[in-house]
Amino acid sequence: MAFSSLLSRLRSSSKPICNSVRTSVLQRPKIPFNLAECSRKGQTRTPSWVASLIPLAFAVSAGSLALQSQSYPSLSLNDAPLSDPKSVKIGGKGSTDYVVKGSRREVPLELIEELKGICQDNMTMDEDERYVHGKPQNSFHKAVNIPDVVVYPRSEEEVSKIVKSCNMHKVPIVPYGGATSIEGHTLSPNGGVCIDMTLMNRVKALHVEDMDVVVEPGIGWMELNEYLEPYGLFFPLDPGPGATIGGMCATRCSGSLAVRYGTMRDNVINLKVVLANGEVMKTASRARKSAAGYDLTRLMIGSEGTLGVITGITLRLQKLPQSSVVAMCNFPTIKDAADVAIATMHSGIQVSRVELLDEVQMRAINFANDKKLPEIPTLMFEFVGTEAYAREQTQIVQKIASEHNGSDFVFAEEPEEKKELWKIRKEALWACFALEPNFEAMITDVCVPLSHLAELISRSKQELDASPLTCTVIAHAGDGNFHTVVLFDPTIEEQRREAERLNHFMVHTALSMEGTCTGEHGVGTGKMKYLEKELGIENLRTMNKIKNALDPNNIMNPGKLIPPHVCF
Repeated sequence: MAFSSLLSRLRSSSKPICNSVRTSVLQRPKIPFNLAECSRKGQTRTPSWVASLIPLAFAVSAGSLALQSQSYPSLSLNDAPLSDPKSVKIGGKGSTDYVVKGSRREVPLELIEELKGICQDNMTMDEDERYVHGKPQNSFHKAVNIPDVVVYPRSEEEVSKIVKSCNMHKVPIVPYGGATSIEGHTLSPNGGVCIDMTLMNRVKALHVEDMDVVVEPGIGWMELNEYLEPYGLFFPLDPGPGATIGGMCATRCSGSLAVRYGTMRDNVINLKVVLANGEVMKTASRARKSAAGYDLTRLMIGSEGTLGVITGITLRLQKLPQSSVVAMCNFPTIKDAADVAIATMHSGIQVSRVELLDEVQMRAINFANDKKLPEIPTLMFEFVGTEAYAREQTQIVQKIASEHNGSDFVFAEEPEEKKELWKIRKEALWACFALEPNFEAMITDVCVPLSHLAELISRSKQELDASPLTCTVIAHAGDGNFHTVVLFDPTIEEQRREAERLNHFMVHTALSMEGTCTGEHGVGTGKMKYLEKELGIENLRTMNKIKNALDPNNIMNPGKLIPPHVCF
């Protein structure tokens, strides 16, 4: 198929469906602190501007952290099978209950006065603002409470003072970034203090010759790359729009470029972290490699705010490629597409992206954007390097695809053409919500060794196709990570349980293949129930010992990441 023909299918008069959503979230209202707000109102209410949002977190890319505190949770673990929901308790193995409970206590007025002295006007107890921070619309998980106070520090020193005061009063704290996570990170079932890091969004130092940059946690990856572009550099991780660097570290995210550049743990040189007692720790030097002491940088990456608050990050950078080619190919079955992704990786080609979309996802894209793309399983590739090398890679992959029933292999080299082609992938989640605008999405995140990917996707696809729910498949096929977007009506309990059943099936199938329940989205509260089977009880007990040593008062996002039966 000629690319000009495909381009005509891609172009449409429909407006980009993500622009208004991003604008709404990134421009959330700021409400100054008023001590008179200390008297609590009765029931929380949803602001109209929040209720109108389509969930922004492109969970399929593992967004940034928006952690909310959950102190002293009343969770319990139960071994009851999924088929008997009535016998399963919250947080238990196979639990289908997503309303996280907690025991909340009043925040001392003395602490509120201390926070006012530290933050001045950069704090609020406004009900609407607390609601936005405690019950964001990006996740189907719910909680019984919201934060009592939201603070907006402007410096590492302020963060240190805030954490120290909260530790003295034993009040839980919540690091909050871009609000794009989906696994219950944003919940605050026990109230407490939410630390919104978005005002700490500066580039502190750029070392062009060393190809690294020092940033504050509140800067977004998209904004950082805009800053770096004039220097011919970029930061290669690309999770969902709105994700911030601090949250990306906390959730150990990745994205579509991870197949070439690695995940967050591979691209962070060092961190500065405020510990539970208010002390500021630097995890390592700026050297590209070091054998000095414990690897505290990797300990903090993926800790989801349970060990400390990240206040500074030194990142590895990459040179902008000289040339790139974006290609797309169709297949009769999803297994054929997965087999080509695996064969491409085995060929030794250094692809920068290998993305798989099933026929339901392609139908959603057509519906949302008035396009006429083939509604069959589709692979998308990106090749980078010199112009000659990128073209050579493209030709090799085209040959591989033809050996696995691939058809309509098209590629683009011009900037506008590549933008049009890659836009398909970037709009995938919003396209799903266009199919069912009033539904919520349960988004899976399993990852397996590459050799098992085709089997996992095929078995999962059989379950998804047999389900009455609308389910799409989107995969980072080059590293064995795939997501399903399961759309369900939140007002119908049977649909939510069916969505949970599908998620449960895929997770346990992945675990049976030596995979993981979460490739890039993190654990939060949503994935805790799978950790013992995946990691073993000894692993979880070791994590809990580390948590207790660094946070003896359990103020740092308690109730997340480590299953409750290990904590008590």
